[in-house]
Amino acid sequence: MKQSKIMLVDDDLETHAALNGMLGQCCGELLIYPSGELALSALENSTPQLVLLAMVLPDMDGTLLCGQLKQNPRFRDIPVIFLSMLDDTANKVSAFDAGAVDYVTKPFHFAELRARIALHLRLSILQDRLETQRLVERKVRELSEAQQATIFALARLAEQRDGDTGEHLERVREYCRLLAERLGDASPYAPHILPEFVECIQHASPLHDIGKVAIPDSILLKPRRLTPAEFMVMKTHTVIGAENLQQVYNHYSGNAFIGMGIEIALYHHERWDGAGYPDGLSGRNIPLSARIMALADFYDALRSDRCYRVGLDHGRVRTMVLEGEGTHFDPVVVQAFLDSEEQFRQHAYPVDGNAAACVQR
Repeated sequence: MKQSKIMLVDDDLETHAALNGMLGQCCGELLIYPSGELALSALENSTPQLVLLAMVLPDMDGTLLCGQLKQNPRFRDIPVIFLSMLDDTANKVSAFDAGAVDYVTKPFHFAELRARIALHLRLSILQDRLETQRLVERKVRELSEAQQATIFALARLAEQRDGDTGEHLERVREYCRLLAERLGDASPYAPHILPEFVECIQHASPLHDIGKVAIPDSILLKPRRLTPAEFMVMKTHTVIGAENLQQVYNHYSGNAFIGMGIEIALYHHERWDGAGYPDGLSGRNIPLSARIMALADFYDALRSDRCYRVGLDHGRVRTMVLEGEGTHFDPVVVQAFLDSEEQFRQHAYPVDGNAAACVQR
């Protein structure tokens, strides 16, 4: 075991001599202070890994000193073991109430005391490591949240180019969450829908159309149906988005959020029957995240007003989703939509129900 600093607060000279020889050989450096005030003064400059504390000191009660340590954020996690001639229950209870981790009566057996000290030093080290891990995890979470907020802001900029203010991304994120949670509750895909998947698709879904930032305004904002040549250009937003996200992923290959963002950006326009783009994937060859995104994006695109048409009401879009079951959409995802359609309706873009024909892009 790594050598530790152990503070002994006791005015008994025999205890000083006994423990100085014993602990120096097995547990670490022993720092001896015969009074509470001297110990408190020493703590201003040096923090021990463990305190051995007499129940009775010449200038204060040991439980009072222990209580002061536990009230100070710097010292409250230091384990305190009481050493005492008093073996009655009341004194033991008062010691533990003050914050002690152990109570050893004099005359103590050296082997037992060594074992107890070693145990509490190990527990203290493990506690420090756990606290460090928690701090690291919190920092990682803060960085991750900052990353996600930044990327969401960039995705919103891409959306705003075709007149959207970002609400589309918020709605689609909510639709993906609803579908993923429903699939995780009861579906053939439930074993694959872990909480991490649900959280990841929420954060990755806004990246689906980030490639549109490279599409010319003449095509992106055209108020009429696109020509075949223009539609070919529009379809490149899937590859452009995925390629740019791939460059990010190459530097952060363990980032599941970016990895799922690539899947969604590249494949959210694929169709269950293989008639989609860019690669003509079909069935379960399409990543599940992209199959979820395909329905969520379809629903919101049809419910929302666009520069080239007015949004449709829920009933009409519901019918179109059912018409696309087994061709455009994964039937299992469609069932998840039906099971949560009321929540979809509640989060949808507000439309008046007077719809024009839709041109989906």
